[in-house]
Amino acid sequence: MSLKYNPKLVGNAQYLRKNMTDEEKELWYKFLKLLPMTVNRQKNIGNYIVDFFISSKNIVIEIDGRQHTTAEHKAADAKRDAELASLGLKVLRYSNRAIREDFLVVCGSILRHIGTTWDDLKKK
Repeated sequence: MSLKYNPKLVGNAQYLRKNMTDEEKELWYKFLKLLPMTVNRQKNIGNYIVDFFISSKNIVIEIDGRQHTTAEHKAADAKRDAELASLGLKVLRYSNRAIREDFLVVCGSILRHIGTTWDDLKKK
């Protein structure tokens, strides 16, 4: 699927790729990078930059810091998720805390959504 993007956000996406949060780095280097499919970091989709994108599964993965717990951010996230869903994408959201404290649970959740198991990964 070819998704349109805002070319004005390309520089921001490049900056974010080079300056990932600690939680994004952990998920990327310890898990997502090892998946047997392409995972893009800080992917520009429409007018948004998503943390991670698995195009073969139409899945967006967002890692949310504390600011996402405010009413204002929750409303903005809901709007964003709805717009991404209108493009046929499923948005998975995990908190920074979940990455730090329940890393294997987060990874297991992602595996279920992409239709892969831990055993499948071990075979690769």
